[in-house]
Amino acid sequence: MRIDRNSIEQFCAVLRAGGQRIVFTNGCFDILHAGHVRYLAAARALGDCLVLGLNSDASVRRLKGPQRPINREQDRAEVVGALRSVDYVTIFDEPTAAELIALVKPAVYAKGGDYTLATLPEAKIVQQYGGKVEFIDLVAGRSTTQVIERIRESR
Repeated sequence: MRIDRNSIEQFCAVLRAGGQRIVFTNGCFDILHAGHVRYLAAARALGDCLVLGLNSDASVRRLKGPQRPINREQDRAEVVGALRSVDYVTIFDEPTAAELIALVKPAVYAKGGDYTLATLPEAKIVQQYGGKVEFIDLVAGRSTTQVIERIRESR
């Protein structure tokens, strides 16, 4: 289910009041692959519901360059939101998910194992309100960049 950014704070407060343990993760999720699916399933297993912060198109361009994203944010939100492990999707435009995390206040913030507490700018916010940061192992050989490279090489 897609949740408007302007409603996310109140929406998550209602979930927490109902006893839900919220897990939050974020990313571009441009071309979905098995690594994404496994990562999101592992994140969802850490709580009762998974809220996914999806980088906006402009945010992806700033992070990945002018050729990205391949898929528009509305399409990416629809596809990732259709996965069994993802309960709620919201789009954000900021350079990091820090502002969104401050609104959601998840019990668990899940990120890929390529990050550490020292390299994750959002970690301090999560720790300040008593949340937990969990790192999920990446699936070797699975990345959107690799998918794009294989497509380019096959031309």
